[in-house]
Amino acid sequence: MRSVSGYRRRSRNVLRSSCIAAEVTRFRRGFTILELLTVFGIVSTLAALFLSAIGSVRESARRLQCTNQLKQIGLALHNYHDQFRCFPMGLQYERTLQSAYGWSVPLLPFLEQRAVYDTIDRNQTLGDPVNASARERTLALFLCPSDIITPTFTLYEEDEATLVTTPLVDLPTANYVGVFGTLEPDELDPYQEGDGAFLHFRPTNFAEFTRGLNNTIIIGERMMARVPSTWLGVDVHGEDAECRLLGNAFTSPNCEVCDECEFDSRHAGGANFLWGDGRVQFVSSSIDSGVYQQLSKRR
Repeated sequence: MRSVSGYRRRSRNVLRSSCIAAEVTRFRRGFTILELLTVFGIVSTLAALFLSAIGSVRESARRLQCTNQLKQIGLALHNYHDQFRCFPMGLQYERTLQSAYGWSVPLLPFLEQRAVYDTIDRNQTLGDPVNASARERTLALFLCPSDIITPTFTLYEEDEATLVTTPLVDLPTANYVGVFGTLEPDELDPYQEGDGAFLHFRPTNFAEFTRGLNNTIIIGERMMARVPSTWLGVDVHGEDAECRLLGNAFTSPNCEVCDECEFDSRHAGGANFLWGDGRVQFVSSSIDSGVYQQLSKRR
C-alpha cells in the first residue's frame, strides 16, 4: 500500500510540474514590451504613409475640380465675348454709385445660372430687398474645393479716424477674382484704369490683348483667409471693396507678406489661373516677379 501511495504522490507531483512547465511555456510565447513597441511603431508609420497618400489623392482631385471650374468660366467668357464683342466690366455700378456688381454676374446665363441671374436687379443697390435671394446664394462653381471657407461673409465699413467697423451687407463667398493687372484695384484714383483684363468703368475686348490671349492671365484664385471675395458685388464703402472682385499680380502667387488684393491658393507651390485663350495653367510661387507682372497686362 505504501508503494502504491508513493507512486500516486510522485505521479501527482510530476503532473503538477508538467502543468507549471506548460504555463511557463505558454507565458513565454507572448509579446515582450519591446516587441509590442516595435509593432506599434511599424503600424503607426504605415498608417501615416497611408493617410498621407489618401490626402495627396484627395488634393489632386480637388485641384483638378478647381481647374475644370475655371475652364467653364473661361468658356463662358468666350461665349459672352462672341455675343457682345467684349468681356464684362470688372465692376458695374448702379445708378447711385453706392454698389458695384461683379464681372461674373453677366456671365451667369452662360454658366447655366439663368435662374440666379433673374433674381438680381443691377439697377438697385446691392442691399435692396430685391437682391436678398442673390446675397444668400453661394455658387459651387466659384468655390475652389481646396479652400476652407464659410458660405457667406460680412462686408464692413471702417471709420479711419476711430477704427470702428460697421456691418454693411452679407455676401456669398467666391475664390475666383478677375485680374486688374499690376495695380491695386482699391488704391487707384476712381478714373484711373488698371492694365489687366477687368477694369472699373469699361469692358475690354480681344483686340486690346496685344501680347496675345495665350500670354495673359485673366482670372486667378484667392483664399478666403487672405481676404473674403465674392462673385456678386460690393458696397463701395466697404473695406477693400474692389479687392473682393478683382486682384493684382505684382509679386508672386501665395506671397505671405503681400497686399490683400494679390492672388493665392491652398494648392502647394502656386495657384491656378485662367488665361485669355481659355486654358487653365498652374503658376508657380517661384515665378519671377517681372514675368508675373507682364503676364497680367493686356498690352
